[in-house]
Amino acid sequence: MRPFVRHAGRVAALPRVNVDTDQIVPKQFLKRIERTGFAPVLFHDWRYRADGSPDPTFELNQPAAAGASILLAGANFGCGSSREHAVWALREYGFRLVIAESFADIFYANCCQNGLLAVRLVTGEIRELFARHARAAGHYDVVVDLEAQTVVDDAGFRAAFSIAPYHREMLLSGLDEIGRTLLEEDRIGAYERDRDEGRGKGEGW
Repeated sequence: MRPFVRHAGRVAALPRVNVDTDQIVPKQFLKRIERTGFAPVLFHDWRYRADGSPDPTFELNQPAAAGASILLAGANFGCGSSREHAVWALREYGFRLVIAESFADIFYANCCQNGLLAVRLVTGEIRELFARHARAAGHYDVVVDLEAQTVVDDAGFRAAFSIAPYHREMLLSGLDEIGRTLLEEDRIGAYERDRDEGRGKGEGW
């Protein structure tokens, strides 16, 4: 998994609250068993008209959103079912992180597990980012530094965010929970050997 340390990129704004995982990846597209192939159906019901053509009114279909790698969203992003496909689709589409006031807990954990940084900022900071994005007519870039835990732009905006040390370490190292556990392989092996020796001596039973 690709480590996340520092990222500078274009912001795409999705000023909608309570965006659930069925809106991110609708249920009819969950038949794939691979982790790829979901980018074309990201936000499918908003992104396309009934005839399959792109809906020009949808935020991510705006020309200024092309190539955006940072998604700025409303509160409670990723609510609903626990499908990991939502994170896979966002990453495959090209997003490296999502900034919002709040996230559903399971979605947030899935982001950390799959290398997508989820940044929580307070209400006033989120409003300011949306306002700056609007004033820039969508051509708005920010820099997110996971080591420093900051979000900045080149016009004076600066905000700090918090993240659990465990999740921060996983993202900085590019590890999922299995990879993070394998870092402790020597300690796990020592524990297993000590336990086996204890069983041989009749201890622990």
